[in-house]
Amino acid sequence: MRSKASNLGKRMNAQKPAILRFLSDARVPFDNNQAERDIRMTKVKHKISGCFRTEQGAKQFARLRSVISTLMKQGKPILDSLTYALRYRTSLVEC
Repeated sequence: MRSKASNLGKRMNAQKPAILRFLSDARVPFDNNQAERDIRMTKVKHKISGCFRTEQGAKQFARLRSVISTLMKQGKPILDSLTYALRYRTSLVEC
């Protein structure tokens, strides 16, 4: 039975091209933790202001960040999309 470190080294060696793909393809992020990147803005906001003033404000912030993150992933123009949503009262702005 091999050690955990040995097994990890063997898997990394076998998957080396996939693990290092970010070096040759700029579309591939350095890490694969989209959930952490999505929540980072909320943590920054919390650090700066100390807290959200209301639970509703925190929920609205989270919903807006979720919409912005989705727009970014889909390559859509963020400001134009949000302006359209607010102008035409789509379900994006219902809180």
